[in-house]
Amino acid sequence: MPGFAGSSSAGSPRRRSFEALLGFRRGGSAVRRQDRYALVLGLLLFNYVLGMFPADELGDACRLVVFVVTLLLAVRTSHVHRSTARWIAVVMITGTVAVAILLLAGADALGAGVLNAWMSAVLLVTVFVIVRRVLTHEVVTVNTIFGALSAYFLIGFMFAAIYGAIVNLDPTPFFAGGKRASAGVLQYFSFTTLTTLGYGDFTAATQAGRSLAVLEALAGQIFLVTLVARLVSAFRPGAGARDR
Repeated sequence: MPGFAGSSSAGSPRRRSFEALLGFRRGGSAVRRQDRYALVLGLLLFNYVLGMFPADELGDACRLVVFVVTLLLAVRTSHVHRSTARWIAVVMITGTVAVAILLLAGADALGAGVLNAWMSAVLLVTVFVIVRRVLTHEVVTVNTIFGALSAYFLIGFMFAAIYGAIVNLDPTPFFAGGKRASAGVLQYFSFTTLTTLGYGDFTAATQAGRSLAVLEALAGQIFLVTLVARLVSAFRPGAGARDR
């Protein structure tokens, strides 16, 4: 597909052999055989459902574990270089264990704030890994669309985690009228902002919250217009068989 970066067939024999091992075709197509983002999207939908129910720090920690598993799965299916994948796995698992220890130590608000901040970092890395891989697809398949939709969901989760960090680390009420900012409400606020629905039942009261809400709305619209819509318009239903 024009406009998406691909792999050139030129280069040293060693590079061509390495690309062949990873699944590149000789014509320069960058769609590798094992790109499977349906499971990644399924895990995100599962986490979305979990976020609809009331949860404490333990519930948030469980969601963090699911997000880390999602990241590791995204790294695997996105064919990240082995050394980079190993480094990501070590950092993410170490950070998650450190956050769990902080929570077990009884650091209530601080621990919840750090947990949400770390969760947003995990989600940011996952967005980068998926989008970077999707942009190498010259042929847009169902897996490409699933990858883009996964990244879109991840943006909503990421901003919800950022809002959660602010709520726990800043004593100032996050919502106007002092409304309670639970994890479920923050997820609701994040996704209604991302999709620019703007019901108005929850409104950020602080300057930081308002600025982040505007940034999320812009990110959601730009992502839909520049990536998802473009991929859908270039989708070729018969191209999915080439991925097998």
